[in-house]
Amino acid sequence: MTAQFDGKTALVTGGGSGIGKAVAVALGAEGANVVVNDLKLEVAQSVVDEITAAGGTAVAVAGDVGNPDDVKASVDAAVETYGALHLAFNNAGIGGPQGLAEDIDIAGYLKLMDVNLHSVFYGMHYQLPQIVAAGGGAIVNTSSILGVVGDANALPYVAAKHGVAGMTKSAALSYAEKGVRVNSVHPGYIDTPLLQGLPKEAYDGLIAKHPIGRLGTSEEVANLVLFLLSDQASFITGSQHLVDGGYTAQ
Repeated sequence: MTAQFDGKTALVTGGGSGIGKAVAVALGAEGANVVVNDLKLEVAQSVVDEITAAGGTAVAVAGDVGNPDDVKASVDAAVETYGALHLAFNNAGIGGPQGLAEDIDIAGYLKLMDVNLHSVFYGMHYQLPQIVAAGGGAIVNTSSILGVVGDANALPYVAAKHGVAGMTKSAALSYAEKGVRVNSVHPGYIDTPLLQGLPKEAYDGLIAKHPIGRLGTSEEVANLVLFLLSDQASFITGSQHLVDGGYTAQ
């Protein structure tokens, strides 16, 4: 490990599992003070315990990213606990309703937008002034392969993830001169316990969508996120970064 984030404070939303957990653990191993946000405190705390057991520094914060007051509270907790905020990974998301537009439940659509799109705005709304005040830093927002291409069965999710990509570019342009870089990552299907619970035919069908012949891992996405948050990516902002095994190249 390089301790490349030594002295930096990073906020990770959806940090209790999957990609968020992988990023939080990796940041802790690289010296960052990590604020792990998740909907359930005990889930976030379990990741904090893993980080601190490995010699890192972290704190757990519970909150609903679809609620701007909770988002503000997580940013306030970072600043109050560690004195500043330098990095953020806006990652929390849900699957939401699928089907034809005429059949999609409106309440479900609105919930998905709150968690997958509006939360990213809330995050940057409160994070960016603090990162500027800290002297600059970086934000990475989780979009998806479906923030680049469409899916006939996932209209709300596609809309939200395309929105994240556009929001990222606008924020990057607004804050480039202020010393903050903002980029989006676009993962393909990632091998998680949830997907492993699918019937074999469905699971194999997802694999078949990726020319590389397998699903991705949370750690592979985390490697990309850490690079984008690091000074190694100092000339990269406002861009979309795929980690999808060739899914969108087809």
